[in-house]
Amino acid sequence: MAQVLVIGDDLTGSNATGALYARLGLRAVTVGALAQVERYAHRVDVLVVNTASRHWPPARAYAAVRAAAETAGEAPLIVKRVDTTLRGNPGSELDAVVDCLAAREPAARIRTLAVPAFPDAGRSTVGGLHLVDGVPLTRTAVARDPFDPVRHSRVASVLGAQSRRTTDELTLDVVERGPDAVAAALREGRAEIVVCDATENAHLHTVAVAAARLAVEDSIRWVALDSGPFGAALAAELGLRPESGTPARILAVVGSVTDRTRTQLARTETALGARWADVDPADPDPDRALAALRAAAEDGATVLGVRVAPDPLTAAPAPAPAPVPDAGTAARILRCLAEVARRAVTELCPGGLYASGGDVAAAVTSALGADGFAIETEVLPLAIAGHLVGGPHDGLLFATKGGLIGGPDAARDCLEHLRAACTRHTLGTTLSAN
Repeated sequence: MAQVLVIGDDLTGSNATGALYARLGLRAVTVGALAQVERYAHRVDVLVVNTASRHWPPARAYAAVRAAAETAGEAPLIVKRVDTTLRGNPGSELDAVVDCLAAREPAARIRTLAVPAFPDAGRSTVGGLHLVDGVPLTRTAVARDPFDPVRHSRVASVLGAQSRRTTDELTLDVVERGPDAVAAALREGRAEIVVCDATENAHLHTVAVAAARLAVEDSIRWVALDSGPFGAALAAELGLRPESGTPARILAVVGSVTDRTRTQLARTETALGARWADVDPADPDPDRALAALRAAAEDGATVLGVRVAPDPLTAAPAPAPAPVPDAGTAARILRCLAEVARRAVTELCPGGLYASGGDVAAAVTSALGADGFAIETEVLPLAIAGHLVGGPHDGLLFATKGGLIGGPDAARDCLEHLRAACTRHTLGTTLSAN
């Protein structure tokens, strides 16, 4: 059964949204006709339905979305995907989703979180106003769209032009106070639709954490109205997993101890639930690291990693440059990381492997007995993905990145790329077998 039902109004946006769920390890397929909706609803984790209704009259768009929602059947999370600039029929199509859900679950407490922000694409919401690169919608080209000119910058006004449901706004100052403040505000409010401010990905995560908490504590049945990333964040916080099991396990091996690397790894913990085993640079012990990885795997973590713990003498700010570890210490650390990788790949059977740092990548490749690395794509500048060639782990998906490369989300992006690649392989096998 589909864990997430996403209903979009155009093909490119629907496909782009499906890709965000695939990065979470969920198997996503985009379909159009109702016969295809019925065929795939129980064969994938995320069913994305493109109604192609963006330029239709509101009543026709409502009917198409209602039919798609009814045909798809039950799903733990229903998402109404909207254009990043709110074109089309977001109000009437949201009503179609909620009306269908209310008819199916008459006792449910149904509320909608409208979070159209897409920070990575320059779309944000501040004070209830939706902005494109900091400019309100009505001052952008979409206000002159020949098919669907957007006449309001306020999200609540765009929805209110078509929807009959009550609307409230959750302001940025509340979101920035964290999940507790957001949960309290959502609990206190009674509006059927809550428009949430957000200017960065961390804000989407904050709202998702609060919503997931209220789903459990207050039995609220959330519907998401968003342009892509918030629905994916909410699915992750709700703990939605592939029906066939957990997402593919990914193993990461990181040797760098720079501030940039620590920031990147911290992002993987918040975004992916990554669990890291620390190697003591003064006493690099592969057995200890493997025990920590086993424990994390038994707890259900799907992103597992081994890293070098920062030296307390060099981690704290100091007026003088930190001392460089001697060559012997560096070699012992590298051998430990390579040994952990070799044993963990054999024992934990990850679907993908990530190595940060050229020396680490080379040592890991050698320890796994591979002949080399087949290059397939560039995830980001100087971060390359492909698979191992030769040896006992021939074909294992592999990604490498320089230790000083990329911004705060660089490691997360590499790990998500590997997980999505595992998902594509699994999805292709599943669909071809049916």
